[in-house]
Amino acid sequence: MNSTTFARRAAVCAASVALAAGALLGLGATEKAAAVTPPAYDHVVVAVFENHSYSEVVGGSATGSAVPISGSGGAAAAPYLSGLAAAGANFTQSFAIEHPSQPNYLDLFSGSNQGVTSDNCPQSFTGVANLGSDLIGAGKTFTGYSEAMPSDGYTGCSSGTYYRKHNPWVNFDNVPAASNRTFAAFPQGPAADFTTLPTVSFVVPDICNDMHDCSVSTGDTWAKNHLDAYAQWAKTHNSLLIVTFDEDDISAANQIPTIFYGAGVTTGNYPERINHFSVLRTLEDMYGLPHNGSAAAATPITDAFGAGPGPTTTPTTTGSGSGALPCVLSAC
Repeated sequence: MNSTTFARRAAVCAASVALAAGALLGLGATEKAAAVTPPAYDHVVVAVFENHSYSEVVGGSATGSAVPISGSGGAAAAPYLSGLAAAGANFTQSFAIEHPSQPNYLDLFSGSNQGVTSDNCPQSFTGVANLGSDLIGAGKTFTGYSEAMPSDGYTGCSSGTYYRKHNPWVNFDNVPAASNRTFAAFPQGPAADFTTLPTVSFVVPDICNDMHDCSVSTGDTWAKNHLDAYAQWAKTHNSLLIVTFDEDDISAANQIPTIFYGAGVTTGNYPERINHFSVLRTLEDMYGLPHNGSAAAATPITDAFGAGPGPTTTPTTTGSGSGALPCVLSAC
């Protein structure tokens, strides 16, 4: 065999190996793509708090301990939310998009700040797609619940401890007024009928209970009193609670707490970098919705549901009805 013939045969062999490897990789990619769609929950509640960094709220649970650490830091100030993080999926590298508050709410709800870079009110967007309008268009349901808002459908900029800048859905003309409700309409307590909730709902505490004007411990107590009944119900009813923050304390890092807790969530600390667009993309993928704005380029969160690399701590899956919860999540 001369050198030319040998080179040709070697090239053909290499090409065949490459094609075979490519086919195998393609098969793997197809299988992976089929496996990474987030579950379609019956109900998702997204609770948004204000202006605190990860370390100020749940940083104390970053060790993966089932019971929050005492002393300084997040666990001491926020025992309930730290316990929720320790018992759920705790995203240790979660970030807001920008400052101040209002643009971040718009980012989370529509994939864009829609050109808004301040907290000025009112804002109004005509025909702009968003999570609420897309859910309704797909035959699903959406409601936003705002604490201290004086009445359902209210469009004023403020009233007492309610501020419209924290209520993004009211700015979009394709989200009906009926979806803009007071928090009094949110089911509460262990005997509440959470099956009446919409497919996706946002919960926004007032300017004190969201930790904007009041302490972390105030907001933490509010979360325990108003969200825990749903959180525990969600574990056995194909439902999910997401707790996140609009932004941190105006730092350049803008690192915030984000926690997933509910049915089928794999407990642990998740180090991948996520942001508001990641959360929006995850919600969109759950229900097969269009991808709005920067959510289109974001990676959906799937490892918390058993796909991908998983957490950095020993995982357990919530929703089985077994296993002890951290003391702060139960009647201790």
